[in-house]
Amino acid sequence: MEFLNTPFTETEIYGLEIVIGDWIYVVSMLFLGFELIKLFARKALSWNIIGDAIANFLTLVGMIGISLAIFSFYLGIFYLTADYLEVVQLPINGWTILAALILADIAYYWEHRFMHRVGFGWATHAVHHSSPYFNISVAYRFGPLDSIIPIFFHLPLVLMGLNPILILFAEAMVQGYQTLLHTETIGKFPRPIEYLMNTPSHHRVHHGSNPQYLDKNYGGIFIIWDRMFGTFEEEKEKVVYGVTEPINSVNPLVVFFCGFTWLAKRMWNAPGLGNKIKAFFLPPDWEPKKD
Repeated sequence: MEFLNTPFTETEIYGLEIVIGDWIYVVSMLFLGFELIKLFARKALSWNIIGDAIANFLTLVGMIGISLAIFSFYLGIFYLTADYLEVVQLPINGWTILAALILADIAYYWEHRFMHRVGFGWATHAVHHSSPYFNISVAYRFGPLDSIIPIFFHLPLVLMGLNPILILFAEAMVQGYQTLLHTETIGKFPRPIEYLMNTPSHHRVHHGSNPQYLDKNYGGIFIIWDRMFGTFEEEKEKVVYGVTEPINSVNPLVVFFCGFTWLAKRMWNAPGLGNKIKAFFLPPDWEPKKD
């Protein structure tokens, strides 16, 4: 209980984020190596899988470049909101770290759901789902706007009085936890864990293109939000990974912009300006009414 009352500085929280993030990356790379060796031993490793993994990391480079370009803006928006709109400024301690992690996970659930059910949100998030494979490298497969949309879902945490650096830390922890879920190597955990926590089994469902798996299991750390809001699906049928319109390419440029290519095609084919606007905002499975 002493930890919950221990105060932390912004510098300490930022340093902790760097250390944890580095270790998650090291563990994920070691695990990816294990996955590839396992595929090789089963004679299931192909050049397509290797090319797909390389493309995944190249999309990460693109996303990091965009993130660095907007980082000052991102953090600046948080601090401006804190300075002018928040009612109270909460200290950084064990209690607020715990609160930030839970609240960031709820924010992630709704951000994730938004990206699936809004046209331009899916245009960027579809990149992450476009791989027909499922291994740790897929966790690093990002779209162009993946570092921008989260701003709007985490601003409410600033209004609640949480420190901006603490919010960024919580965001990073949710993403770090998500990284480790991208594997077929781990089966199911005991029922209590599967009920409360997001697990590789639940996240495999999320990446499935099977009809019953579409738009399910949005949670970050906790799967309980999906159970509460009616978006949970258990892994039963074998998962078919990817999207309903495969890209059939490991070209990183094709991968990085595939979602916006699909969105542009849908908007182009939609009759009339009104339907084109609807295609931009409405869910990706929306179709204009036929006369």
